[in-house]
Amino acid sequence: MKSYNFRVVIEEDNFEDGREAYHAHCPALKKQGASTWGNTIEEALKNIQEVVQLIIAELIEDGEPIPEGPESEVKILSEPHVVVNL
Repeated sequence: MKSYNFRVVIEEDNFEDGREAYHAHCPALKKQGASTWGNTIEEALKNIQEVVQLIIAELIEDGEPIPEGPESEVKILSEPHVVVNL
């Protein structure tokens, strides 16, 4: 079993009326459309985690390879790990 750690980017992205929002995306999965948003940083992070999980599940179902690079965007560990975001 491998653990995949995908880097995500979260940026401020206000609505047209000035309300705060946050855009989140995963560069390693850009081709697959790994992008979302949230009203808070925490919500954007939760949403991008769900998007990444859905994309990976779809890649596996379709028999497609899971992106393994570049190393700055994807870290692959040879055993199970748990990631905690603070």
